[in-house]
Amino acid sequence: MGDHKEQPLRVGAAVRRRRRSLELTLAVVAERSGLSVPFLSQIENDRARPSTSSLEKVADALRTTAVELLAAADPACSVDVVRAEIVEVAGRLPGEAADAEPRSRSLVRGHHQMHASEFTGDHDAGREFQYRNDQLMYVADGAVEIEAEGRAYRLGRGDTLYLTGGVRHRWRATVADTRVVVVAVAEHIEAVRDRDRGRKR
Repeated sequence: MGDHKEQPLRVGAAVRRRRRSLELTLAVVAERSGLSVPFLSQIENDRARPSTSSLEKVADALRTTAVELLAAADPACSVDVVRAEIVEVAGRLPGEAADAEPRSRSLVRGHHQMHASEFTGDHDAGREFQYRNDQLMYVADGAVEIEAEGRAYRLGRGDTLYLTGGVRHRWRATVADTRVVVVAVAEHIEAVRDRDRGRKR
């Protein structure tokens, strides 16, 4: 039996994402749907659960369907455990370096505002990354060398590197069995655009 159970959906985030993608204000959606601005705000913040009728009105105002909004909704659970994978390497003694292939696994399930992955072993140093939003790299074990913005950074166990969205970078493990955790704002979040808008004001 897993730790993740089926939960009611939080449709508020899906409504907010859709409204923002259309660059509509709550007032415009309220006018189109016939619902009040305070009620729409409560829906977006998951403080109110819309009836089927209300959700259909919101969907019509956002030029979509209630089914599509529900499909894009987030699970309502606030806690989800992702268990560590147990990988056995044949013939390996405790403490002995592994020659296993590099591995990666997602540390977050589902459609959320944050994404996190764990990378174990060597890494393709030639591969360049560029994420839309900010990310944090944490070296859980071993050591890495990261090239970003024309500079090289050497990180050991317990070190972190923060990269703002849009920074091109590449990295490689310099020690066997290196383990790196990368936490980033999810790609569907428009954090970069929001930050740029804030500067213009």
